[in-house]
Amino acid sequence: MATASSHHRARLRSRAAPLLAVVVLAVLALTSILRASRHDFVPGAARAAAAAGVGSGGANNHTIAQRKILLDPDFTPRLPRQSALSLSLSQRNALPPRNADRFPRLPDGHLNIVLYVHNRPRYLRLVVDSLSRVHGIGEALLIVSHDGYFPEMDKIVQAITFCQVKQIFAPYSPHLFPEAFPGVSSGDCQGKDKAAEMHCQGDPDQYGNHRSPRIVSLKHHWWWMMNTVWDGLDETRDFDGHILFIEEDHYIFPNAYRNAQLLVDLKPSKCPQCYAINLAPSDVKAKGEGWESLVAEKMGNIGYAFNRTVWRKIHAKAKQFCTFDEYNWDITMWATVYPSFGSPVYSLRGPRRSAAHFGKCGLHQGQGLSNVCVDNGDATVQLDATDKVPNIKANWPVHIIKRQEGYQAGFKGWGGWGDKRDQELCLSFAYMHHFKDPSSP
Repeated sequence: MATASSHHRARLRSRAAPLLAVVVLAVLALTSILRASRHDFVPGAARAAAAAGVGSGGANNHTIAQRKILLDPDFTPRLPRQSALSLSLSQRNALPPRNADRFPRLPDGHLNIVLYVHNRPRYLRLVVDSLSRVHGIGEALLIVSHDGYFPEMDKIVQAITFCQVKQIFAPYSPHLFPEAFPGVSSGDCQGKDKAAEMHCQGDPDQYGNHRSPRIVSLKHHWWWMMNTVWDGLDETRDFDGHILFIEEDHYIFPNAYRNAQLLVDLKPSKCPQCYAINLAPSDVKAKGEGWESLVAEKMGNIGYAFNRTVWRKIHAKAKQFCTFDEYNWDITMWATVYPSFGSPVYSLRGPRRSAAHFGKCGLHQGQGLSNVCVDNGDATVQLDATDKVPNIKANWPVHIIKRQEGYQAGFKGWGGWGDKRDQELCLSFAYMHHFKDPSSP
């Protein structure tokens, strides 16, 4: 009897073993499918939030973000042949951040900061000094994006010791090409030249004016920088947190970084329709209302931060951005890109500014022989005690300013961007990190 019972149990085990193996294989296969699909599937609520431009609150910098790249298969990026200087700057772009030994860890919830500059060293010294006084700045990676190469500007950034810092140089800046596109070519049309009569090269803008390399570099640099920071750099192309963008004539208050973190954390609950956060009102001269409430209004260009989900929406509008006849990047965004999103593009900010515009001269004024603008580079920004500590409260309501003043859909642009070569170079920047040459291995 015992022998028969043992034989029966052995038969059961022999039958159960294949069945158990099938079950294990099925579970493993299902797990693999779920893992693979998790990267492509966004639940309904998250998909709706992503469509509205809302990303992580900032607690985790590696969240699900829309990564689908919309490319025209018929367009091939064409970048100018680089000079020796341009190639050397491209090599510098690949260098790791400095000061990593002093600041070895960037904590969860940190913001990256991008400071884009041209050639105003007096301004840059003030901005760097203001950044050195910002509470929490040691937690951030500061990326300084240069439009062209200017030794004095380089020297100022090289001296930064208060945080991790990485320099990148726009290798196709018109300022690096004195005798060829995107700089000035010998056969280029000038002013209001008629190409057929003068036998020159170039397409006039809507007002009959030909390109000025000094002017078009504004838009080229901003667009190259955005594509490079979000999709090209090892340090940031997998970063899904918010990136804060500032210019060389923005004075940054001591509470700016902590206030920005608070706004990022509050945005999903307080203003789910907001695309970004701002450190100052959209009116560059305004100091804020002083209310005890948050403010949602038109996205401004002083201290603005957004995440990868919003960048993907902007990147998808590359053709609109690159073909709109307007040499200013911000007016291009307000007049054509943001309106194409289908709903108001709100940005969340506090009732008091945490950054201020102090420059008197335009970005590229003071560099030529005519129309010179010069000031002494002194900032007269008055800081109160409340500007030195975080001054945003989580229990504040949100006041929405629905009437958005300034440039809007329908504005046809100030021109300066009619040359097809500039438009194609701009589009090439949008494709350069997503295009693989079929001839390459």
